[in-house]
Amino acid sequence: MGLSFQLNNSKNICGSKDNMSLFNNKNILVTGGTGSLGKELVRHLLKYEHPEIVRIFDVDETEQFEFQHELKGYKDKVRFLLGDVRDKERLNRAVENIDIIFHTAALKHVTACEYNPFEAVKTNVLGTQNIIDVAIDNKVKKIIFTSSDKAVNPSNTMGATKLLAEKLMTSANYYKGSNDCVFS
Repeated sequence: MGLSFQLNNSKNICGSKDNMSLFNNKNILVTGGTGSLGKELVRHLLKYEHPEIVRIFDVDETEQFEFQHELKGYKDKVRFLLGDVRDKERLNRAVENIDIIFHTAALKHVTACEYNPFEAVKTNVLGTQNIIDVAIDNKVKKIIFTSSDKAVNPSNTMGATKLLAEKLMTSANYYKGSNDCVFS
């Protein structure tokens, strides 16, 4: 079943015939959960998809604090976890008992990545590798990676790191061995 992501006023993003969401009663982790895409995704999941829990994993304490106030009506459904995808040990704890991971954490500004290429590699490439490893170790069922249009014929560091992260994610379907994880 393919996913079509329409984060507007659609009822669910699964698109299944019976209108049951793939995310219904699931434990979901959103890395980069206080970024622009992460926040919209979390809002949509909570409003339309009826997950059991959504863990919002992000390194930005201020954004988490503000988003926590916005989502105060969902206190029983949301957990905020400070952490960085570069920190595999912290990530491993965040992934415990998770069914689905949305990996949206990344350095996304072209100029910042050009001036700080090693940081872009650490977050966009090694962070993605960490996601793959902890997902396999924790038997996560599905991992959904968000990329960038800059990954198509990349001409800058950001695009190149996102392209490599894409390749890692799709190759993880072979790397996982007999594990049931689906990487997309």
